[in-house]
Amino acid sequence: MMLKLSCRTAITLVAVVVTASGVAQTAPGTLLQGATVVDGTGERAFVGDVLVVDGLIAAVGPTGSLEVPAGVVIESLEGLVLAPGFVDIHNHSTDRLAGDPTARTQIAQGVTTIVVGADGGSPWPIAGYLDDLDRMGLSISVATLVGHGTVRHAAMGDDYKRPATAAEVADMAQRVERGMHEGAFGLSSGLEYDPGFYSETDELIELARIAAEQGGFYMSHIRDEEEGVLDAVAEAIQIGGATGIPVQISHVKAGNAAVWGKSVDILKLITAARAQGIDVLADQYPYTAWQSSLSIVVRSRKFQDPEEVHEGIAAVGGGNRLQIIGYEDDRSVNGMRLDEVAASWDMTEVEAYMHMMAQGGSGVIGHTMNEDDVDRFMASEFVMTASDGGVGSAHPRGAGAFARILGHYVRERGVVSLERAIQRGTSMPAARLGLDDRGVIQAGRRADLVAFDPTTVHARSTFRYSLRQAEGVHRTWVNGVVVWADDQATNASPGGALRRATR
Repeated sequence: MMLKLSCRTAITLVAVVVTASGVAQTAPGTLLQGATVVDGTGERAFVGDVLVVDGLIAAVGPTGSLEVPAGVVIESLEGLVLAPGFVDIHNHSTDRLAGDPTARTQIAQGVTTIVVGADGGSPWPIAGYLDDLDRMGLSISVATLVGHGTVRHAAMGDDYKRPATAAEVADMAQRVERGMHEGAFGLSSGLEYDPGFYSETDELIELARIAAEQGGFYMSHIRDEEEGVLDAVAEAIQIGGATGIPVQISHVKAGNAAVWGKSVDILKLITAARAQGIDVLADQYPYTAWQSSLSIVVRSRKFQDPEEVHEGIAAVGGGNRLQIIGYEDDRSVNGMRLDEVAASWDMTEVEAYMHMMAQGGSGVIGHTMNEDDVDRFMASEFVMTASDGGVGSAHPRGAGAFARILGHYVRERGVVSLERAIQRGTSMPAARLGLDDRGVIQAGRRADLVAFDPTTVHARSTFRYSLRQAEGVHRTWVNGVVVWADDQATNASPGGALRRATR
């Protein structure tokens, strides 16, 4: 086969992962012609052609510059943007892929690789989970982290509301090492949640050291995203400095009105740490509302103390900012704000909160963030995109995060350029994961691609209708196989589990 490569030459691929499905479903070859190519590196877009052969990108160049063999299928993408498939480094589809192996809401917005096991909670054992994924016939590729909370609970049982002993930390360390050897890409923590809430920094340093030795990274839902956010960011940086592990701050935010504007100080901390040689980055979702457990509203965990509850509700700006989701004792209140729930139950907001927690608690969407902070994080070179959602997400970010970036923040508001928006969701997360086989449109990379209409792409999911799929995506390819076309899943299954190569 003769290929004439213009300004973009072939590269040698050194893969760091193994995919179960390989590329058996690929066609002999396809020339994607005439697209506006945004290659994921941050470089300016150009009108060009991309040749895909056997699931890999074989050549890239300006339109008309590639010499291709006979029999290759030619598909015109004129008027569309062609970009690498999005890599969602913080996704919560862990247990939901079995019910939807096509991951429809993900591929509808061009997501081709997801990472589960965030916020300290991961599948266990890792090997068994990854093997199960390979049997599902997935449309997308899936990696996982090993969760600090998962191994902490395994080591301490229900007696976790205290510092761990040296023996317990050693037990956790063995489990982290096992998870890394079984294919996990790093260690995650969820320090606002049980059981990670009760851990000490030294414990996290010891576990992060194990993950670092195996070539992994440390992703943290930090201890506090509100009044204590600067100390919490500093702790994550301390862990990176003590171990040399790359640090990823999850869904970075200034979480309530008390810290609006603190995005400036958070970014200063990150910038200063990087100047000292500490590899710290962050990710964000493009919304001014977060989703979590109702329990985090009361930091002291004194859920039946009226004064503590009142203080927690006041700190987020009142019950009208807390949207209840996933409350099982009375499902009629799901979707309502806490002040509305209280009125319907003829209670005060404090009484309604205490009642809900006594019945097992619920999920909550907190409408407490400021658009200026979201914009500032988005404009930072140290912040990438992640959904913090996934299949079946009750928050619109699950079905809409990547499409919303392209529609709202690029086309409508111009907060970031198209090239930078693509880089945030492709090469940045791929590099953080150590995946050098995807995230960029270059010869030798996997043909994980998305073609979309830049004039129409947008997120349709809302806080009321969170599962509405995005619009404007023409095609999504995984390993060169079309998994999304004509606004529907093709039911092809070229995806599977990703396993990090062990040291």
